[in-house]
Amino acid sequence: MKKVSILVVAAAAIGFSGVASAQFAKPDDAIKYRKNALFVMQQHYARVGAMASGRAPFDAKVAADNAAIAETMSRLPWAAFGEGTDKGDTKALPEVWKEQAKFKAAAEKMESEMSKLAAAAKTGNLDSIKTAFQATSGSCKACHDDFRGK
Repeated sequence: MKKVSILVVAAAAIGFSGVASAQFAKPDDAIKYRKNALFVMQQHYARVGAMASGRAPFDAKVAADNAAIAETMSRLPWAAFGEGTDKGDTKALPEVWKEQAKFKAAAEKMESEMSKLAAAAKTGNLDSIKTAFQATSGSCKACHDDFRGK
């Protein structure tokens, strides 16, 4: 059942990420979309982090499944940072729109690190997962520091 869920999420990500910006009726819809995509990503990423830090027992399959979902979700929110989504219920700083190239580079870095985490998790090697998790956390923090308000 979990594999089916992962496949559904992956199919949705591939199918909808390219046209996401075209499907938002209002800027608020885009903001909700990106917040929810980031929330789901964070939830699965945190499960891997709990194992990497020793706060939860290590289960290689659970780590791999959660890292795969986090990797897929890492590709979704970016289309929802379009025009008009800088106002409303968002913590995104104006720098997202003022420094778009830097923001895009940060997003791509996080996606890349998330892919490395998913690959490490597939090996089942906890030390590899810990190393990849730290690198991914660094890319998340860098983006939050530059582009997310408190």
